[in-house]
Amino acid sequence: MWEFVQQLSPWNWLALGTLLLILEVFGAGGYLLWIGLAAVSVGILSFVVGDIPWSAQFVAFGLLSVVTVWLWHRHQQRTSQSPSQAGLNQRGSELLGREFPLHEAISRGRGKIKAGDSLWLVSGADMPAGSNVRVVGQEGVILLVENAAQD
Repeated sequence: MWEFVQQLSPWNWLALGTLLLILEVFGAGGYLLWIGLAAVSVGILSFVVGDIPWSAQFVAFGLLSVVTVWLWHRHQQRTSQSPSQAGLNQRGSELLGREFPLHEAISRGRGKIKAGDSLWLVSGADMPAGSNVRVVGQEGVILLVENAAQD
């Protein structure tokens, strides 16, 4: 085993990188992508430069892995805090504060409104169809409404 480590070739690094990239396909969350690319980079570097000691190859692989994963993680944090994605996967969030006539009366706490070309389930105090309601919240796919005439 020690002889194998001391005689690493660019093909070993390329094989390791390929294996890690294949494993990434099975859902590693991005980490194996960057570690695999670090291994491929070390393989290409050792192919271009030539005879690099095995210890320098491992140091380069470790540093490239840490740096690429850290940069990816930092990028993910920055983009996940983007205000443009605040309502992502919450389709009703853009309806908050808007008023709509009831499409179906609210009976026993449930009714429907039509917003654009979609019918939405609503929850609120019982009211007849046609009453104006204001969307004040959302619980999953149900919009919480109140009587808009209460102002």
